[in-house]
Amino acid sequence: MRGSDIDAGLRLCRASRWNQVRRDWEQFLVLTPGGTWVAELDGDVVGTVATVRYGTRFGWIGMVLVDPAERGRGIGTLLLEQGLMLLADMPLVRLDATPAGHGIYLKRGFAEECRLCRFQTTVPDGLAAPPESIRAMTQADLPEVVALDEEIFGANRAAMLHWLWSGAPGYAWIARDDARLAGYAFGRHGHDFEHLGPVVAADATTAQELATACLRSHAGREFVVDAPLHAPAWVRALDALGFREQRLLIRMAHGRGSIPGDPSWQFASLGPEFG
Repeated sequence: MRGSDIDAGLRLCRASRWNQVRRDWEQFLVLTPGGTWVAELDGDVVGTVATVRYGTRFGWIGMVLVDPAERGRGIGTLLLEQGLMLLADMPLVRLDATPAGHGIYLKRGFAEECRLCRFQTTVPDGLAAPPESIRAMTQADLPEVVALDEEIFGANRAAMLHWLWSGAPGYAWIARDDARLAGYAFGRHGHDFEHLGPVVAADATTAQELATACLRSHAGREFVVDAPLHAPAWVRALDALGFREQRLLIRMAHGRGSIPGDPSWQFASLGPEFG
């Protein structure tokens, strides 16, 4: 994929009602040069696949998109195989599948890791102000955030976190427990929805406080969050914030490497395109 293909990628996003914007496609091209590919038919882009390398720990596959008019011809399978080939040297390859794609990935050696749900809300008025332990993230906080994130996410994604902060600093918050960093949240802009995530926190209460801090200044805006379902208290907190289930996502892994990171701190992912 080249920069000149981004308009075609955006056309495929709109055709499938996906939320990505130009800045997301640009980030793929910067993060992993040569790692995002397109499928062409008669000179027209009819499909895409994107890969991200998180150091040597694991690779991520996203943006497996096929023009609705060309589905059923095996293009999606070819794109998935291309993504796997691009990441063939990685010990582990991961992705977020939809229920429709779950069986396809199982047949290609992926195993289910966990389940997430995309929740959606229109931000209500009158959300409570955060406690003093929650404050807006500054650029000076990023080194500490990156260090904790590497432990929790299981790989260094400093470039991604800097990109998130620079794109939407108003959505970035941190929580402190005395002198210790107890959590953080980021967000980004999308075509149809604003996207909250990742949210990393020591517990569900802190995650709720971070989410509330991010949302409270944006009453009336549409937000989504992709939340693992391991913490019932967190799901209840999202319900209290007005979030309702939009669709299921199934995190899957391929390879012999162990699943990295600490899932107990992970309350929202960056999204199915980035992990």
